[in-house]
Amino acid sequence: MLRSLFAGVSGLRNHQARLDVIGNNIANVNTVAFKSGRVTFKEGFAQLLQGASRPPGNQGGINPIQVGLGMQIGSVDTLMSQGNLETTGLNTDVAIQGDSFFVVRKGNQSYYTRSGNFQVDADGKLVSPTNGFIVQGRRAVNGVLENSVQDIQLPFGQKTPAKQTTSVKLRGNLDAAAPEFDLSDPDGAGPLTGGFGPDTQGVAANKASWTEAAITVYDSLGTKYDLRIQIYKSGPGTWEWQMDDTSLVAAGVPSGSINGSGTLTFRDDGTLDPATASGTISFSPPGASDMSVTLDFGSGVDGLSQFSSTTNAVLRDQNGYTSGTLQNFTIDRAGVITGSFTNGVNVSLAQIVLADFNNPAGLLRIGDNMYQESGNSGGAVLGYALEGSQSVLTSGALEMSNVDLANEFTAMIVAQRGFQANSKVITTSDEMLQELVNLKR
Repeated sequence: MLRSLFAGVSGLRNHQARLDVIGNNIANVNTVAFKSGRVTFKEGFAQLLQGASRPPGNQGGINPIQVGLGMQIGSVDTLMSQGNLETTGLNTDVAIQGDSFFVVRKGNQSYYTRSGNFQVDADGKLVSPTNGFIVQGRRAVNGVLENSVQDIQLPFGQKTPAKQTTSVKLRGNLDAAAPEFDLSDPDGAGPLTGGFGPDTQGVAANKASWTEAAITVYDSLGTKYDLRIQIYKSGPGTWEWQMDDTSLVAAGVPSGSINGSGTLTFRDDGTLDPATASGTISFSPPGASDMSVTLDFGSGVDGLSQFSSTTNAVLRDQNGYTSGTLQNFTIDRAGVITGSFTNGVNVSLAQIVLADFNNPAGLLRIGDNMYQESGNSGGAVLGYALEGSQSVLTSGALEMSNVDLANEFTAMIVAQRGFQANSKVITTSDEMLQELVNLKR
């Protein structure tokens, strides 16, 4: 039999394999995070008809004489180039920008994927929708991320306890041009004693010399209280502040437990003297722990100031809150899953772990957009986006297939022509054999 016949057969078989890979690429042109394949060929076995000889001295040497016996598939490579991102708007969709992989687990077996179209199952676990494998990461306890890698489970229905207010900031400006507050008897109603409010004596006559600031604070049970302080000018560069206990007493707080007053001294440049840059308010809410709230007046021009400008001092940025229930979550660039609670508090719940490989093209495809370690991929190196891994995550988006249709159709033409050429070799070899058989006639 002719060697060319078998060479042609090898060409047909392997060009068909190349067309199989091209067809698979085109079929997966819209598969999430699909990585295209590429076939390379190599020369098959070469039969040696005559060996090489060294030059004998007065003449040249002779090269070996070999006849090739066809071709073989050299490799089927997985091209791990980055795919484009497609915006979906779903907060459970996550795309990787970089070379890393998500880690998912079935039992004790870990698998790896670039497909980030995750879902939350009935138990609150973050899973791959194609097979239910559970996404891996580190969980957070009381907002602090642990070190161990485990199943990510989002605790829907979880409550966060109330937090007692311990600090309140007072910022803004007190008018340096304001007159001193007249504590005598400006309206004939008698001298002022203790706290005062907008409807009591002396305020109307000293309208430009005082201000009031209020903010909502929380006790250890999450009960709201309206905290009010009044500030009035007592001298050049000096202001007094004191509690207005009206709203607290109306809420059931014993008046004898309410304490809070102090003096604010400003320097010549309008900034607050550091010696008076803080104060304390305390009271005993019914049924809850005693409260001690620190008033932070700040420092420098960014703190409470006294310039010849409108008085606009306000209380803001208290650090307490009532209890709340988890209602939603978001995923940031580092893969941190942050829960949003009904009380407006945001708490870290978990962080998605990523895996990197020395040779990601060496991973073994197992279907469902999943990969498994092979002998030539290297072991998985676990890390986190922007922390041990150079990849970043994009929430609300998916990575598209990296299949280039123009390149695939061009490769299809090349494979088709190669197949045709090899089939022509077979038919020509057959004709030669037919002629050989006809010699007997």
